[in-house]
Amino acid sequence: MMKNVLRGLTPLALILSPLAVPSPALLSPALAANVVLLPDALADIPEATEDPEGYRMSAFPHWNEGRDLADGCDTRAEVLLEEAVDAPTTGSGCVLTGGRWTSYYDGQNVTDSASLRVDHVVSLDEAWESGASGWTAARRERYANDLGARGTLVAVTARSQKDKAGRDPADWLPSESAQYCRYVTDWVSTKLRWGLSADKEEMDALKLLADGPCEETVVVRSKAPQ
Repeated sequence: MMKNVLRGLTPLALILSPLAVPSPALLSPALAANVVLLPDALADIPEATEDPEGYRMSAFPHWNEGRDLADGCDTRAEVLLEEAVDAPTTGSGCVLTGGRWTSYYDGQNVTDSASLRVDHVVSLDEAWESGASGWTAARRERYANDLGARGTLVAVTARSQKDKAGRDPADWLPSESAQYCRYVTDWVSTKLRWGLSADKEEMDALKLLADGPCEETVVVRSKAPQ
């Protein structure tokens, strides 16, 4: 499957551009310490066999009250508000009206928030298999509602979320090839942020991208709340 997904990466190197973050060499020492090129970021992800035993979605309670407990908006709504290209109107109980979004997985423009899904880039079952099975219930809830870093939660079309499901980059990449580097960066930064591992096939796929079209893409390190 990985070969099918990644076929043609060499030509794609001509059209894919790195994530729009300055090179670490151009940043102040304090900022540069948290910004690394994608190939270097991969070196900090441990490789391990994944174990799906015991997974259940209910182990990751979501959506919770979000960052502002008084505004009536849960985590899902807060992601929609943050990612709107044209801001919706927010009514009583955080009912969203109007607005416009672009689903980066497939490039579709959406004007009905009800048709969007807020996706965990590193899905809940993938997180469980990569280390979250050993976390406390409170930490899993924090993971499932993580609003503290770009790219952990994204608003996408229901169709693209269903297509991705629980697959990792060895088996799935966005249909928009121009978004490969963004997606891989979101994936890697989330795994680093939460201390998750990667299995061999997943790591091989990430390395192909990191050594090819996404070589100059940067990853911003951040530390998840305990």
